[in-house]
Amino acid sequence: MDRTVVTPVARGFRELLADRRGLLDADRYETVVERIAETLTQAFRTGHKVLWCGNGGSAADAQHLAAEFSGRFLRERRALSSEALSVNSSAVTAIANDYGFDRVFARQVEAFALPGDVVVGISTSGSSRNIVLALEAARRCGASTVAFSGNGGGEIAALADIALVGPDGYSALVQEVHITLGHIVCDLVEQSLFPDAH
Repeated sequence: MDRTVVTPVARGFRELLADRRGLLDADRYETVVERIAETLTQAFRTGHKVLWCGNGGSAADAQHLAAEFSGRFLRERRALSSEALSVNSSAVTAIANDYGFDRVFARQVEAFALPGDVVVGISTSGSSRNIVLALEAARRCGASTVAFSGNGGGEIAALADIALVGPDGYSALVQEVHITLGHIVCDLVEQSLFPDAH
């Protein structure tokens, strides 16, 4: 008779894994992840930049992925021009105060995005108004647009040139897919741009 005691932490961990079993379907995401990596690679290769935006946990993901490029991911190589639009608190609060929070990213996109750049909007619902407006501004600027979304894709998936639509479910599930696939994008970009770096 098995008398193993299952602790609350062990039980929680098992439930967490069971909840996520089958979450990442490689066939579902492979083509879109490759397209995102190719788009970012082309931007970096031609001296352009990638701007990221998101709210809450998605803001953290935007900052995290931007830093993988401006710093490094797995390879020692030159820095790549990549920044999250949530990091300048003076700009965010001034724009929110003067224009409303819906415009905090769009206004910065208007200031910084040029043709050949890429603007990546992250929203687990796909309907965050400030991300919608940021992608609309990017299109007006001639920048390419990428959406990381979930729960059916929402408005940003329809607006973006390329949309990665994660699973349906609560934000944490969608964010876990976003960051996992985001890291794969980082790896693919580095492999393409710096094949000899280690």
